[in-house]
This record gives sequence, C-alpha cells and structure tokens, in this order.
Amino acid sequence: MTNEGEDVEIQISDGIVRRVRGGQDAPMNGLAIQARTIANFMPLMCARAGANIVHNSDANYTGIRFDTKVGPVVLEMPMGDGPYRLVHELMESDEKGRTEVEMRRFPQIYKPRGVAHITAEFLRSRGFLK
Repeated sequence: MTNEGEDVEIQISDGIVRRVRGGQDAPMNGLAIQARTIANFMPLMCARAGANIVHNSDANYTGIRFDTKVGPVVLEMPMGDGPYRLVHELMESDEKGRTEVEMRRFPQIYKPRGVAHITAEFLRSRGFLK
C-alpha cells in the first residue's frame, strides 16, 4: 500500500484518474477512513497484489483495489446499510455486456480485521493472488 514510504491512493472523477497522497490530498470521509482501516489489516499477499485505496466518483464507490493475475478486483465499502461487495472488474465487456462481476457480498457485522481476513482468504483460495 505504500510507494517509496508514502501512502498513495487513486482518485477517479469525470473519467480522469490521478494519484493522491493518503491523508493529504485524499478524501477524508467515513468510507475512505473505513477503507484505510481495513487495508491496514490486509496480509502481505494482498499488498503484493498491488492493493490501493480507490475513490471512484464516476462509479460511486470507495474501495480497495487489488491487481490480481486475472485482472482488477475491488472490495467496495458499503453504502448505508448495504453489504461489502467484492467485484471483479473486467478489462473488456463480456458476451453479456457486463463490465464487472460481483463475486461475493457480506454484511457489515464484521470488524475491519474480519473484513480483511474474509477478503484475503476468498482471493487466495480461488487463485486470484500469486
């Protein structure tokens, strides 16, 4: 989650992707803080997968993005009372026209350490992580 000793996050707005410094230029709302807290509990195998905090206002989510060997996977932070979503973002639309595939949902009953564990184990056990 770090780049040369500095936390770097990704912000997407109006189709423009830019890197922002965590804690300085990055958003400081509840979802961003929640994503950072969960990211701090992610095991090393997730950090090796190029995990980054993403603030995507175009797709209306804040989450943790993992660059896996089969493409990007995002753990989306829940909106309101909704669940966490683990989504595989497709590089190109599939035959059904989808650009993402929801792989798993889980409720907000877990603490940040539990969310990190569930996410890491799901990605590891299904061969997403190297």
